[in-house]
Amino acid sequence: MTTRTTYWLEYAWLDTHVEPGVAVEVADGRITAVRTEVPSPPPGAEILRGLTLPGLANAHSHAFHRALRSTVQVGSGTFWTWRELMYTFADRLTPDTYHALARAVYAEMALAGIACVGEFHYVHHAPDGTRYADPNAMGEALIAAAADAGIRITLLDTAYLSSGFGEPPNAHQRRFSDGSAQAWAERCSVLKERDHARIGAAIHSVRAVPADQLATVARWAEERRAPLHVHLSEQTAENDACLAAHGRTPTRLLADHGVLGPRTTGVHNTHLTDEDIALLGGTGTGTCMCPTTERDLADGIGPAVALQRAGSPLSLGSDSHAVIDLLEEARAMELNERLRTRTRGHWTAAALLRAASADGHAALGWDDAGAIETGMLADLTTIALDSVRTAGPVPRLGAETAVFAATAADVRHTVVAGRHVVRDGAHTLVPDVPSALTDAIEALRA
Repeated sequence: MTTRTTYWLEYAWLDTHVEPGVAVEVADGRITAVRTEVPSPPPGAEILRGLTLPGLANAHSHAFHRALRSTVQVGSGTFWTWRELMYTFADRLTPDTYHALARAVYAEMALAGIACVGEFHYVHHAPDGTRYADPNAMGEALIAAAADAGIRITLLDTAYLSSGFGEPPNAHQRRFSDGSAQAWAERCSVLKERDHARIGAAIHSVRAVPADQLATVARWAEERRAPLHVHLSEQTAENDACLAAHGRTPTRLLADHGVLGPRTTGVHNTHLTDEDIALLGGTGTGTCMCPTTERDLADGIGPAVALQRAGSPLSLGSDSHAVIDLLEEARAMELNERLRTRTRGHWTAAALLRAASADGHAALGWDDAGAIETGMLADLTTIALDSVRTAGPVPRLGAETAVFAATAADVRHTVVAGRHVVRDGAHTLVPDVPSALTDAIEALRA
């Protein structure tokens, strides 16, 4: 039986401009018509007041890192000291506790206007490295959590086999490892896609997957035409270790083993040489910038402008969830570049919104999402234009208002595949998201 709904958008961002009075007709989760010049809501229409954007895509997430928020802000240190605290939470996860935490985190994402998440998933096994009765119990918990929170997911099942170049996994990392890339491929080949879930692959990093096994992961993704993501040059220490072990940069190492290409996305891409940038751009390899995490971990500012000019599409992620706010990620990418160059206007607001929506969905294998157009998945995110942050600008500057003034707190509605998941700022499936987060995080601390 076909389910039909009409949404009336007070203002809609239609990729190039803001249009007042737009009716979006939806059937079975897809947009069947977009009608402009509709000054008042049609009878029976769902009314979305404010500025409606395409649903946002969070292209890089580690759901359990949400438990670290604020806890890691005590004292000083580096990425590597932060990582040790991260391991203490990873050690405590079970399929049940991970489901509870991820459900709450994904509900927080829906409240922030996010319709789809790319979950970079590497906590596969029990803490001692033994497999659960269902070898994919942890991944299945994440897929179920996304369904329960009303959003889509691309599970980027991650190969993580070593603690460094030539080093076995340490005690914390045993639960991440399948032993070999071939064993990883056999395990994740059992995962099944669903209407709300697609299965992709990830290489944790060049330090975590031996060079002679990179091609196995790349081949698995290529055979399935699946997205392939990799943490790339987030830290200078990784670059130095790769040069010492292989005499080449991480980007060149990935290129030499067939990892780069238009379905591949490098996450962070922070510390790159000019040759690295040319390799990524020339192969159409994407770049997922995670500015709130990169600044939180003192990683540095990546060469996003140069990467895009070279041909690398840009997407955005909230990564460690220091905050979950794709509008802030978009804003931060531009503002970071302003600080670095002392010039303004590297991207238009429209370009930044595309990175947060259409280009993020494409990086996750959802080419049919991220635009308010006929035939696309009916994902809508509505931003209030009358909050203390957004009041004042004229509506035609809605894109600029969304990127440079609004925050996740201004999201009033989130529609995912035609389903009204957030209505008037309240989640329709998870009644009390703050309590769900508190309970799930406290269970890990117990």
